Formats: sequence, C-alpha cells, structure tokens
Amino acid sequence: MKILVVNAGSSSLKYQLIDMKDESVIAKGNCERIGIDGKITHKTFDGRKYEEECSFPTHTEAFEKLVEVLTTGDAAVISSMSEIGAVGHRIVQGAEVFTKTTIVTDEVIDKIDDLADLAPVHNHAHALALRACKKVIPESVPQVVVFDTAFHQTMPPKAYMFGMPYECYEKYHVRKYGFHGTSHRFVSMKLGEVLNRNLADMKIVSCHLGNGSSITAIDGGKSVDTSMGFTPLDGIIMGTRSGSVDPSAVEFVQNKMGFTPSEMSDYLNKKSGFLGISGQYSDNRDITSAAEHGDKRSQLVTEMLTYEIKKYIGSYAAAMNGLDAVIFTGGIGENAPEVRKAVCENMEYLGIKLDSSANDGMKGELKRISTDDSHVQVWVVPTNEELLIARDTLEITGLDKNA
Repeated sequence: MKILVVNAGSSSLKYQLIDMKDESVIAKGNCERIGIDGKITHKTFDGRKYEEECSFPTHTEAFEKLVEVLTTGDAAVISSMSEIGAVGHRIVQGAEVFTKTTIVTDEVIDKIDDLADLAPVHNHAHALALRACKKVIPESVPQVVVFDTAFHQTMPPKAYMFGMPYECYEKYHVRKYGFHGTSHRFVSMKLGEVLNRNLADMKIVSCHLGNGSSITAIDGGKSVDTSMGFTPLDGIIMGTRSGSVDPSAVEFVQNKMGFTPSEMSDYLNKKSGFLGISGQYSDNRDITSAAEHGDKRSQLVTEMLTYEIKKYIGSYAAAMNGLDAVIFTGGIGENAPEVRKAVCENMEYLGIKLDSSANDGMKGELKRISTDDSHVQVWVVPTNEELLIARDTLEITGLDKNA
C-alpha cells in the first residue's frame, strides 16, 4: 500500500510517497513558488532527480505536475495514480473543531477554511490545496487530514486559557492551541518504543527545535502544556520569530515605529528572533559559526535560546511533578550538539547528566546522550511527521498496508 503525504503552504506543495509495507520513502519533492512562477524538484528512492521551471498559477496545476512526475518520465515511480491507496494532508490549525485525524469531505474542507482567521498564512492555503487535490486525484482514493493542533487538545483549561476576559475565548476562540503536535506525538511514541515502556507511565519534555520551535510537556502520552500559543509566534526565540514578548512592549514599539497592526505582526514574525538579535542570521548554523568567531550578538542569541529552553524544561517538570526523559528533535535539536549541551548543563539538580562523549559531534541519529546514572534520560529522536501522517491515514481508512 502506497500513501501520498502532502504538506501544502500558501506558495508550496511538499510531498512524499511512502510504501507502507516497510514505511520506506519511494519519492519526495516540492512544488515551489505557486502563484508566482513555479518550480518542481523531485527525487526518487534510488537517486533519480527531476527539476523543472514551470507555471503554477494555482495549487491545481501543482498537483497536476506532481501526478505527472510520479507517473511519467525518467523519474517516475508508479505507472498510475491507481497504485496510491490514500492521500494524507498536514493541516496546521484545527482549533477545537478537529481533535483527531479526519476523513476529507467538502464540509471538512469548508470548516478548515473557516478557521483561516486563526492561521491566516496556512489554513486557507490548506483548503485551496485540498480542493485542488480533489480535482486531480481520483474520487475513489480516500483523503485524510492530520492536524498539528490535535495532539494539544488534551491540555487542561488551566494550561490553554489566557488571563484575558473570558468573553475573548467564548466569542473569538482566543486560547493556546500549540503546534508541532504531529512531531511531538511521533518522537514521544518513538521513545516509548525504543525504551519498551508504556507512555502512560512516562513524563516527557519534548523539544522540537528548528526555524520554528516549541517545547511540550507530555504526561502519560498526552500533551498537558506547550510553549507555542494562539499562534506559532509564542514561546521561545526562533529563527525570525520573537517568541514571548510583553504585549505592552509590542504596543510601545508599534507606536514608536508608526506600524500598523499588520506591520507589527510582520515585524515580530519575520524580522525578530535570531535575525533580529544577531542583525544578520536566521539560521542556527550561521549563528553558531559567527558565535565561534567572536560575534557577541550571535553569542547572545545562543544564550537566549538555551536559557529559555532550560526554563521550559524546569517549569514543565514542576507542572508534571516529575520528569523521566527529555527529547531533542527538529533541525536544531537533532543537529546542534552545542545547543543540547548548553541546555543540559547545570541541570543535575533535576536529575539530568549529559554524556559529552555521546553528544559531541552527534547529528541526526536516534541516540541517548545522557549518562548511565542520569535520573532523567536525554535522547535525540529524529522526527518524521510525514510517516506519522501516513500511519494515521492508513489506520483511519482501514486499508491493508500489504495490499
């Protein structure tokens, strides 16, 4: 059974074709610059590559090109779309409407689009992509949506409510939603599998660190708190996002700069974070290199990042009344040993002892990086959101993975 996993953005359409018999990736690629000029990059499991500049006025043309490269030409991997059993889509915001993986219907697409106010950059684009996919993919092929926010719907009100008048929640659905839920769910499940332990008996802090980052407290396999809030802007400092800021400071800067609310949001989302503090870099690899060469502002970025992560780990351990494991995942979490080291330093009081020989230089591997006598285990667990989407799709459709 082959499942196509789709992650659509406002101007992109990333995809993976996965063989569920052994969960291997058959092909993956990206349709870029939709609505601008257009380009597709495509790579197969055996190393064949295909690139083309092409016109993508809408997501429909992108899906048509996706089908074309999968089924025809030198980089084809299937003879027709009839070989695909189902399509799984990543959706950023499901709010309180969608608390679990769901089969796609026209009504479901409309509801996803209705939530665009809560995720203006993502949800309308998801809806456009879903409608485009329905035009291109045979109607007999079931389609499924998996929500980033669904995993966090287990948070109690004391964790997701803001200290604003209750009417803001009742009328406008203003609350903490959290994101990266698919990643946090995957890595926590993977750790339970590796340790041969029931997640119901574990307290985990999962650190998904990348250009966008979030920290999640997972108690008994369920999210009980997370750092991102109403939008992915909240929480720790990120590539171009500020993370948590005093709202009065936001108003103060907006007035001083003469920004509209939209311009201020853009300032916080696209010009802040690593980029805003360093003045040059939004990528942690560049930050690390500059810091090693003595750049003070890049050093400050790393200090801020690791300090904030450390605080979340401590606070979530307190909230859960204990801690069994810390997970590092995402582009930074998996590939930045210096960040992991700085976070875990001086955490012995909490039971964390880092094994420097295991951590130093280690990138992109599933590996324990704490010492044998560390009360809290520390692991690097590479995330695989696409695989979890494929697994969810297989489960909800009831298809046979060996078909």
